[in-house]
Amino acid sequence: MAASTSRRESTYVALAREVRNEILQGRYADGRRLPTEAELAERHRVSRQTVRRAFQDLVAEGMVYRIPGRGTFAMPKDGTYIRQFGSVDDLMGLSVDTRMDITVPLHREVDVDAAGRLRLSSDVVYALAFRRSHDATPFCLTTVFLPPAVGRTLAGISELAAEGSTSEVTIIGLLDTRLEAPIAEADQSITVALADEPTARQLGCAAGHPLLRIDRLYLDTDGRPVELAISHFLPEHYSYRTNLRRSVT
Repeated sequence: MAASTSRRESTYVALAREVRNEILQGRYADGRRLPTEAELAERHRVSRQTVRRAFQDLVAEGMVYRIPGRGTFAMPKDGTYIRQFGSVDDLMGLSVDTRMDITVPLHREVDVDAAGRLRLSSDVVYALAFRRSHDATPFCLTTVFLPPAVGRTLAGISELAAEGSTSEVTIIGLLDTRLEAPIAEADQSITVALADEPTARQLGCAAGHPLLRIDRLYLDTDGRPVELAISHFLPEHYSYRTNLRRSVT
């Protein structure tokens, strides 16, 4: 029973992710009705119960709303960036609807704290920083630290080599195609921080403005740290949501 439950969960989670990406890509404009449960069930060859559970997750995220007797509709945008992050694949999906602007190009430096968190034997790391925007509105400033061996795999990528370079890629997406062992998980901590002068200039807010700080340490399938990302988010332009589920045995 546990195995079949796990399969059902993975099916509706995958379906919810696909519909979510279609909404983010603009396939369903504000106010446009989504396909019915029956239509999605037939298209994806799943049960209507699976579609219903996927819709329930999307409603909980604020991605869609349902009107009895009329259908399911994409939620109108209000300027706040809302995403559901339940897996590393969801984080890679930031490339779907956001833009990365390099503020500090990839370079080699000494950083004792970052090297320690990456469990390195020396204090040398590779680092870069970028601002991420949605619909031309900056909502996040991120600094990334990489082990030297990992950083060298990205050294020839033009999008990371110059200040002001713009792309829709994610660092973990770039790494996932270059690492010997793929990224498997991320250890995450969420705290509150105040914007310093450089961060405030990049995000267009006042110095001292409250920010949401999210640190993520990405590990490969062998348990080795491959990236430390420290991000500061504007709370008025960003909403972080996740589902917490009980284990089913």
